[in-house]
Amino acid sequence: MLSFGLDGKDWVLDPLVILLIAMVLDAAVGEVGGPFRRVPHPVRVIGNLIGFFDARLNRETRSQADRKARGVLVVVFVCGLSAIVGWGVSWITRNHDFGWIVELTLTFALLAQRSLYNHVRAVARALNGGGIEAGREAVSHIVGRDVRQLDGHGVARAAIESCAENFSDGVVAPVFWYLLFGFPGLLVYKAVNTMDSMIGYTTPRYRAFGMAAARLDDALNFIPARLAGLFLVSAAISVPTANPGGALRVMTRDAGKHGSPNAGWPEGAMAGALGLALAGPRRYAETAVEGSWIGDGRARATETDIDRALRLYVVACAVNGLMVAALALIRLGLT
Repeated sequence: MLSFGLDGKDWVLDPLVILLIAMVLDAAVGEVGGPFRRVPHPVRVIGNLIGFFDARLNRETRSQADRKARGVLVVVFVCGLSAIVGWGVSWITRNHDFGWIVELTLTFALLAQRSLYNHVRAVARALNGGGIEAGREAVSHIVGRDVRQLDGHGVARAAIESCAENFSDGVVAPVFWYLLFGFPGLLVYKAVNTMDSMIGYTTPRYRAFGMAAARLDDALNFIPARLAGLFLVSAAISVPTANPGGALRVMTRDAGKHGSPNAGWPEGAMAGALGLALAGPRRYAETAVEGSWIGDGRARATETDIDRALRLYVVACAVNGLMVAALALIRLGLT
């Protein structure tokens, strides 16, 4: 439904149109500033709530079984609250004049197309202009690994891997869940993804407490990760410096080599498209991962490869947007 009534009683936007406008705004403008200078950003609110439960329920004196059970309760509560809030926002959109502005603003705030692009591009600029230390500082904002031991090639690989994986988590998955369940689906997904990023680790502190969050995040990203890989393969057709055949081959062959059940799909597509080897052994603050290499290209990535990855990423975002636009046109044509 797409209606702009002059009587003040029929200003309603179809949810797919809201999503498409939000995607265009996010791609053009990036992170929302104005509305959230005084009002906390939704992800920050969710993060504060998770932090509150972490501090009070995840105490080292409790048994692993107790902490696991409490972690399940946290996931149920946060997801349930997010679903209720999301439903309330959708209700406002359907029942109040200009209520769609609230949903549009929040949807815009919960997408990360331009933000991811800016953060990854900052790594290339830092490497090019400030050297290895500047590159490590820039990449530390988008990866969880220990950047102190990364050389320039490691910094570039980390940025490219983050670009691929977060294309799935921060762009494709939010859109996917909005398409299925509207704004409630988007908000619940962002809540789960935030929980995973905060407590979904295998460290001694979070192995039990964050298990439910990590497993649910894996489940919610199962289809979006594979779609993200396919979007990157499709994007490689239009990018002169990319190889679509290599993207498809490496993705289907090497996706299962990644420690995550999902991250290997977009990373495999990215590695094959650019002729690189990604993932491999890497070190985090409290542990080291002896991961397999994804792709059979060169591991010595550079800032030029980051730029190539960003070009592929931009086209893949466009593919994602065109899918939403096509669905919106189909639905509007049927109403």
